[in-house]
Amino acid sequence: MYTQALDIHPQLATPRVASADEHKQAQFEDTINREGKIEPRDWMPAHYRKTLVRQISQHAHSEIVGMLPEGNWISRAPSLKRKAILIAKVQDEGGHGLYLYSAAETLGTSRDQMLKALHTGRAKYSSIFNYPTLTWADVGVIGWLVDGAAIMNQIPLCRCSYGPYARAMVRICKEESFHQRQGFESLMVMMQGTPEQQAMVQDAVNRWWWKCLAMFGPPDSDSPNSEQSKRWGIKRISNDDLRQSFIDATVPQAKALGVSLPDPDLKWNEERQHHDYGSIDWDEFWATVNGKGPCNKERLATRVKAWDDGAWVREAALAHANKQQARQTKEAA
Repeated sequence: MYTQALDIHPQLATPRVASADEHKQAQFEDTINREGKIEPRDWMPAHYRKTLVRQISQHAHSEIVGMLPEGNWISRAPSLKRKAILIAKVQDEGGHGLYLYSAAETLGTSRDQMLKALHTGRAKYSSIFNYPTLTWADVGVIGWLVDGAAIMNQIPLCRCSYGPYARAMVRICKEESFHQRQGFESLMVMMQGTPEQQAMVQDAVNRWWWKCLAMFGPPDSDSPNSEQSKRWGIKRISNDDLRQSFIDATVPQAKALGVSLPDPDLKWNEERQHHDYGSIDWDEFWATVNGKGPCNKERLATRVKAWDDGAWVREAALAHANKQQARQTKEAA
């Protein structure tokens, strides 16, 4: 009770002056709360910057690694039409990677640093791309299900609080929407074909369905960083809610396509107004994330080889840029 005597009288207390960083923090939080955009030259907390670099670079890595499972089928496409569509799609994915690397570079991390992290195994990319494409139907299923899950994940990112990322996602989502539709159309053509083609589509759906559900990330209870990302406006919707929305949207599409989804527990819940679904194999998910999937080593080795083989192109481009700069400097002198 004697501690009360240690209180300082309000009139005698020294007024506290907010630091410059506190003012900047307040401005940052005000922008977030107003649904404004944080731009590259704005002040931002170090952890906000780190979170964005990790997320955007992993997204970029996923785009360029995601070119590999489909690129494997360009030379084996069943028709010239399908070959042209697939080439265009793979080119789109490469472009998405470039948009995203450029967005991440505005946060002060170079593309070389990000790619080094990928090539040394320190950076992650979507686990879905560590599985093989065994048949042509897999290419269609990747378009329909994998890109469909990506769209569900990425549309909220168009409202991300970081301006460069949000603006990049607007164009990416438009192109991913096209990819999803062409995948569905390709499967629809196969489902109108022979029994063998129909069986090929069903087999591909069976193999990819659960992997697509895992794409949304672990359950919310096992995703400790999600809440902070949501407070910062980086993440808008939780993993479980995105997964539920994807399932609810895909069930009628599967019915229209004429395929069954490989989940005996999948059924409509009238009370929840959502579909119930079975348990995801999270042990397989984490094993794949940690480098033990069927194609992890192959995918990484392919990317490293492409980087090494392209060294002469980068060196030539740099030499040309230096030559141009020297010429401009001489002319300006």
